[in-house]
Amino acid sequence: MKRASVQLGDFLTLKRGYDLPEQARVHGEVPVVSSSGVTGTHNEAKVDGPGVVTGRYGTLGEVFYIDEPFWPLNTALYVQDFKCNHPRFVSYFLKWILNGSQSDKAAVPGVNRNDLHARKVEVPDDPSEQAAIAAVLTAYDDLIENNRRRIQLLEQAARLLYKEWFVHLRFPGHEHTKTTNGVPEGWEKITIGESASFLSRGITPKYDDNAPGLVINQKCIRNRMVSLDLARRHSNQVPSTKIVQFGDMLINSTGAGTLGRVAQFLYEADGYTVDSHITIVRPREDIPVHYFGLCLASLESFIATLGRGATNQTELSKDDIAALEIIRPSSGHAQMFDKKVAVFFRQIYILLGQLKKLSQARNLLLPRLMNGDYAV
Repeated sequence: MKRASVQLGDFLTLKRGYDLPEQARVHGEVPVVSSSGVTGTHNEAKVDGPGVVTGRYGTLGEVFYIDEPFWPLNTALYVQDFKCNHPRFVSYFLKWILNGSQSDKAAVPGVNRNDLHARKVEVPDDPSEQAAIAAVLTAYDDLIENNRRRIQLLEQAARLLYKEWFVHLRFPGHEHTKTTNGVPEGWEKITIGESASFLSRGITPKYDDNAPGLVINQKCIRNRMVSLDLARRHSNQVPSTKIVQFGDMLINSTGAGTLGRVAQFLYEADGYTVDSHITIVRPREDIPVHYFGLCLASLESFIATLGRGATNQTELSKDDIAALEIIRPSSGHAQMFDKKVAVFFRQIYILLGQLKKLSQARNLLLPRLMNGDYAV
């Protein structure tokens, strides 16, 4: 298909976003968009939708499409002028040309948009082809988003059942169970350390893209889920205890912002470990895994407050994790609960598998459509 060779600045105009400290934000319906996506809301928009936003720092290629009016933060660049090009197509096009690019302005705060504007690119200049390409890729993204919403609903159902049984103590038979100091008869208060068979930080990896081993890093842990897509290959020998097992809890333990994130490893996968910024908490064999996972996930916001040290060197001590107190239900109630929520988690990981395949298919299509290899 025909392509025009132009400078990126002839195809669109990028502009730096606007400063908006958290303390200056007023709760509203307007999304606030940073280099990592929507990070809050405000009551005022700076830019009308639709819009396209990308980051200014580090690895580029994260591109976000916004349908509605929004506020782009000064950590990001947004498309100020689409120059009559299809906005949704522009979002995919930027994702393609920026993917894997690095900011080489290490000594300068952020990417110079003039450097991006000067970049030579080849673009389809036929509006109908742009719209057709956007429609194909959007169909994949809609299916991906639908899977994500279904996953969120299943997670929510599991968390609500956990809260009903183990926070409000409305478990089956609660009407006939004596409770003393908030602990039902047959239940007990124990610490995370007492309920774990293994609690340790991970390894210091030697990264090697050709090595067989895979190491999970802090970026893999988000929204109480473990994503293996960002795991990296390494060549270290790993102690068997630090090979991640089904049911292990992984807790981000270094640095402001990500410290305290909790997720459970629920993959039937071998050979994964974690780096030294993550703590592994492995439940004892007599502790049902889903109960244990939802229990620690419910403590995520509190765990995030336990970091110690300077702002950029905050560390979460494994001793502080081990000292956290939880209520251990009777074996019968814990096993009954696990049996119920296991259905939710099986569905979640089926959906995650489908989501991964959809993402891979879209990512394979993207360069071929942009290059004109496939007609639409």
